[in-house]
Amino acid sequence: MKNPASLAWFAPLMPEPADLSAENQPASDSNAPMPEAASAPAAEPAADALTVAKKEAADNHDRYLRLAADLENFRRRTVREKDELRQFAASRVLEDLLPALDNLALGLAATKAPNADLKTLAGGVELVLAQLKSALANHGLKEICPAGQTFDPHQHEAISHAPSADVKAEHVLTVVRTGYSLNGRLLRPASVVVSSGKAKQGEKVI
Repeated sequence: MKNPASLAWFAPLMPEPADLSAENQPASDSNAPMPEAASAPAAEPAADALTVAKKEAADNHDRYLRLAADLENFRRRTVREKDELRQFAASRVLEDLLPALDNLALGLAATKAPNADLKTLAGGVELVLAQLKSALANHGLKEICPAGQTFDPHQHEAISHAPSADVKAEHVLTVVRTGYSLNGRLLRPASVVVSSGKAKQGEKVI
């Protein structure tokens, strides 16, 4: 066995053994991210997006409620205006008819007078009738009185046929009831007797 003293001259050439004490251990990296700390920053944007979405949903719901209320108010206003229009649409016509109604009342009172003249009363009634026709004509009413005209099934209603020596066949011989139209739209056809032309032997001529 070799003498340890004989190896002393090798000592300066040999490396010293590594110091494995805690002081010489490499320090741990305190800045290394922990798993829990890494997930926290990712959760913050998701929370912000959820908050924004909730706010937008609340705004949309509020907008919907306002629009629904406006629509309901519009519907009610339309119904009310329609009812008012239907109730008072004829107000202007009636205002124009009131003078004729007043004159008719005066004429009726004149018939009860002790010395009432029939001819004068008849003239008064004719004036009231003309006043009524004028008032109605101002609002688009037009008479259909087709005596002597060609029979028109769209304007006239034939209640009978009769022969005539003066009126051509399929022409209006007599107007039994006057027809009326309002602004070009038929309200009531004229009831007429239509000529069947010259009378045949044995037929009665009108």
